[in-house]
Amino acid sequence: MTDTTLAEPTTDWASPSRPVPDLRTELPGPLTREVVAGDQAITSPSLPRAYPFAPRRARGCRIEDVDGNLFLDFNAGIAVNSTGHAHPEVVRAVQDQAADLLHYSASDFFLPVYSQMCHALARTAPMSEPVRVFLTNSGAEAVEGALKLARYATKRPYVISFFGAFHGRTMGAVSLTSSKPKYHQGFGPLLPGVLHVPYADPAKVAAGEDASDTATFDALETIFRHDVAPSEVAAIFVEPIQGEGGYIVPGAGWMRRLRELCDEHGILLVADEVQCGMGRTGTMWAIEQTGVEPDVLLSAKGIASGLPLGAFIARASLMESWGTGTHGSTYGGSPVPCAAGLATLRVIESEGLLEHARAVGEEILAGLREIQAAHPEAVVDVRGVGLMIGVEFADSALSAAVQQAAFERGLLVLEAGESVVRMSPPLVVTPEEARTGLRLFGEAVAAAAGAASHGG
Repeated sequence: MTDTTLAEPTTDWASPSRPVPDLRTELPGPLTREVVAGDQAITSPSLPRAYPFAPRRARGCRIEDVDGNLFLDFNAGIAVNSTGHAHPEVVRAVQDQAADLLHYSASDFFLPVYSQMCHALARTAPMSEPVRVFLTNSGAEAVEGALKLARYATKRPYVISFFGAFHGRTMGAVSLTSSKPKYHQGFGPLLPGVLHVPYADPAKVAAGEDASDTATFDALETIFRHDVAPSEVAAIFVEPIQGEGGYIVPGAGWMRRLRELCDEHGILLVADEVQCGMGRTGTMWAIEQTGVEPDVLLSAKGIASGLPLGAFIARASLMESWGTGTHGSTYGGSPVPCAAGLATLRVIESEGLLEHARAVGEEILAGLREIQAAHPEAVVDVRGVGLMIGVEFADSALSAAVQQAAFERGLLVLEAGESVVRMSPPLVVTPEEARTGLRLFGEAVAAAAGAASHGG
């Protein structure tokens, strides 16, 4: 592949006076096409790509591609860039730490910034008793660690997850994952002892019905009666708001009943907040809004504003059940990601991003419901909390068409579930950017719905 010379459309590309979106070439542009061609010649074909977008640089909610086209980012790198792209405080923390110490393994030595990050996370934990923290490189690693801890602490072999769940792609995590059959296809046998049951029904939640009375608990009762005794189940892994499964919000009643069932049988409740945590729903952790305390909480994605960092936080009595050498990680909690994580937590607090996410999220939800009212044949449901919002369409072809139409207009969104388009903008998205995003999304829905009605 020949070197691609990046476009230089302006010396002040991120100026607030520059309109967003600002599309200066056809999409994809010529340099993006070069990047795509070079990528497809060398990278693993297992990588899923949503559309031909080749980012070069970004600030806040604005992201420019290699051709100099400026987009409005409403997916934040799949809910990762929580404080926006290149937040000055996060960048400064990364630069300062990189100048002092790039890496030393916290598995074998006492890395100061590692324990500082653990203390900072512990202060946010939605548990009333003391906790301990283990840092990882990713959400999948956090899932793997929690899975090991649950089996070790309880001495029980089975774990339960939900249809529609996404917990990662490593072997244990993908065994818990049940959002798409392709994640399992060709990799069996998967981890033994993993069972799946239905998640909360979004149709019942949308209708305002009691979400605690769902197929979930009938299925659990059937399993306990005919398949596995509850005394053999170590943990139930649950996303308080299901992410890739379609941004499904189960409601407080459903989560409380799940907690009660776990308490009744001595089963650990593991809350996977890799996507819904770190302020995305307007509270630091989504489960806080249900009044339920987990035994273990998982985090990643937005925890370090784009750097690879994850964590599992557990009740101290659980974490203290395993001894030296039972779990570790060479890179997990490396200095630079930890510095970014500490800066991320400071920014979330100092800039009031929890309250901001709630307020702007309500504005986006209201605007999306107006779009739904204008296109009732296309938009089935609008749901979400804070800046974790899903729009369900009549079928998967329509949701894919809306995603593409939004891209063509300079708005970056992503599909989820079978026919949902998700919106997870950075927590710093402004009301003006929210209104622009709504306008562009409305245009995309109108275009896709119009093409579908004409058989296009």
